Amino acid sequence: MADASIQPIGAVHSPLRHDSADAHVAGTARYVDDMPEAPGTLHLAFGLSPEGHGRIVKLDLAPVLAAPGVAAVFAASDIPGLNDVSPVAGDDKLFAEHEVLFPGQPLFVVAADSHRAARKAARLALVEIEPLPALVEIGDALGAGALIEPSQRMARGDAEAALAGASHRLAGRIAMGGQEHFYLEGQGALATPAEGQLHVLSSTQHPSEVQHLVAKVLGLTHADVTVEVRRMGGAFGGKETQAAAYAVAAALVAAKTGRPARIRADRDDDMVMTGKRHEFEVAYDVGFDDAGSIQAVKFELAGRCGASADLSPAINDRAMFHCDNVYFYPAVAILSHRARTHTVSNTAFRGFGGPQGMMGAERVIDAIAAHLGRDPLEVRRLNLYGPGRDLTPYHMTVEDNVAPELIAELAERTDYAARRAAVAAWNTSHRVLKKGLALTPVKFGISFTTTHLNQAGALVLVYADGSIHLNHGGTEMGQGLMIKVAQVVADVFAVPIETVKVSATRTDKVPNTSATAASSGADLNGMAAQRGAETVRARLAAFAAERASIAPESVRFTRDGVVAGDTVTPFATLCRQAHIARVPLSATGFYATPKIHYDRARHSGRPFLYFAYGAALSEVVIDTLTGETKVVAVDILHDVGRSLNPAIDLGQIEGGFIQGMGWLTSEELVYDARGRLLTHAPSTYKIPTASDRPEHMKIAIWEAGRNAEATVHRSKAVGEPPFMLAISVFSAITQAIMAAAPGKGLPDLDAPATPERVLMAVRELQARTGTPD
Repeated sequence: MADASIQPIGAVHSPLRHDSADAHVAGTARYVDDMPEAPGTLHLAFGLSPEGHGRIVKLDLAPVLAAPGVAAVFAASDIPGLNDVSPVAGDDKLFAEHEVLFPGQPLFVVAADSHRAARKAARLALVEIEPLPALVEIGDALGAGALIEPSQRMARGDAEAALAGASHRLAGRIAMGGQEHFYLEGQGALATPAEGQLHVLSSTQHPSEVQHLVAKVLGLTHADVTVEVRRMGGAFGGKETQAAAYAVAAALVAAKTGRPARIRADRDDDMVMTGKRHEFEVAYDVGFDDAGSIQAVKFELAGRCGASADLSPAINDRAMFHCDNVYFYPAVAILSHRARTHTVSNTAFRGFGGPQGMMGAERVIDAIAAHLGRDPLEVRRLNLYGPGRDLTPYHMTVEDNVAPELIAELAERTDYAARRAAVAAWNTSHRVLKKGLALTPVKFGISFTTTHLNQAGALVLVYADGSIHLNHGGTEMGQGLMIKVAQVVADVFAVPIETVKVSATRTDKVPNTSATAASSGADLNGMAAQRGAETVRARLAAFAAERASIAPESVRFTRDGVVAGDTVTPFATLCRQAHIARVPLSATGFYATPKIHYDRARHSGRPFLYFAYGAALSEVVIDTLTGETKVVAVDILHDVGRSLNPAIDLGQIEGGFIQGMGWLTSEELVYDARGRLLTHAPSTYKIPTASDRPEHMKIAIWEAGRNAEATVHRSKAVGEPPFMLAISVFSAITQAIMAAAPGKGLPDLDAPATPERVLMAVRELQARTGTPD
């Protein structure tokens, strides 16, 4: 008889380290620019517009072509297909033709025998541009009626009537700056021609889109182009659409010259050429009762989209989706404007508009609490979704609401009441330094809000020696996707994780994939890989069952082998036997997210399969004489369902929080009147460093977490939701400023809360007379 002690292996839910961790530390992990250089490889550099919005009067490239080491120069007239690298709208040109829309727009690409030669030559073009009026700020664009699409409205109930009948009513606004992705590996690509086809290595989150755009620009079919991605050195959304121009330029040069072509962006050029997180302005009008319960709210959002549409419609839509955060609005109206400006087109960034909408929601709560003189956490808990209060502004029922219990648990774990009392005591005894404390929650919808993107494919190959080769449509940008999906496949076959090898993502293995974005990489690709692996496992089980004269469902895959009746066969041995018996050992897997649907014309439906939840308590101290701020303590409790890999998820939570903290405190983008980015290098743009990480930082995965939906192993997405936990830092800064002038109301503070803005907010609040209305 089979040994009763034989148990299935548990590869999932284990805190395994990142599959490339050793290579990352040793410096042996290969990125696009690390690939060996073939003989004859050309190096590329873009020639960028020195002017903002304007008409191209002269573009003389003869001096560029004559420069030392230069092999070729290509501009718009050299494109054999369509001059378009846009994701959707058809309005992003690879090279400007007659009009420049923003400073730094590519005019041409130069190919030379070295990177330095290409960069030097690109500056030799004789360019004359006739300046045209430039719309740079959101207000400028709205005043001129410049929108990338008509303004959108989302509503439920009669907000105007409810506001008019409310006991209290407040109106206010908050502005939020953009954010540079600041991935460690800049944009880059390597294109190699091969017998009428092209192979493109690209640092992109969306290999299929790059494939399609290369084909469009070169007049090829999709099958003529293979795009490969082994890994990216960070992306955060910045390589979802905007990696395309680099890959297409390399492919154009390779196709035209017959030589390999590689491009890597200098950091300054990268920051100038690529879009950022959308700057936003949010105005609110809220009505509430004496306890602070919201009766109605109106939001008016405006986002700076830049010169073209890029992904701005969907990003601004998601800002609308998250204006509620975890709060129920009995009546609500949300109006969203999408401003077209003469600045680089803004694009996807971790949270995809959600952080901007959520900041509006949390600002409303802080305003109500300040007006009533109440603890903001009390107001937050009073307004949470709950039974009979579970319909979002877009008419989706919140079925998985765990926010109340998760918030309660974090408040208890951190002894919130005692911490708040200690902060109050500190502020009483300190005149210059003031502390603030805030606990804010997160509810983030998981799924692409463009429904057709919620699909994924995978290819699972089991070899005769029992080793497994896995390929899927997701890309690795440091977030640990590959190890998670490998764990899922290892679990199917009950083999050690070392058995599963994940290859680079390639468009010639899994076609028509969606971007690795929307926090759905593990959800989609993990499920697709699981289904492919289960298909092969079923064939192996049927083979083993036939030999043992038992039913296939009686076969068990365990850590010690495959159990079929009285026989235990090592997995590798069974694979060899199955191969000899001509059992197919490869399969594709496919997954399409169920239940989701959305009517964008009515802004109504179920755009998300489920929600991810979290909460953070942040404590800050500010210097009221300088405006300097320090985050001194952070406690986080986050829901990831049943974690596929707790070690990876904890890293994502910490990284997301710190990045969000940077957006709200130090990362400031500054443009001049023509739309030129002035903060285009580390010397002028401040991301958080190790010293900015709070000394007290406790992060816990919520042990009670479990996904009510049938996701892969009941896990939940973890890429984007933790980013918005950092809103607790901004709210805590708000509380600290209020402590500098008690009873004066909510300070006028925009994000990022730089020392200058904090100092001005303190001074403005201290100068106020009387008490708030």
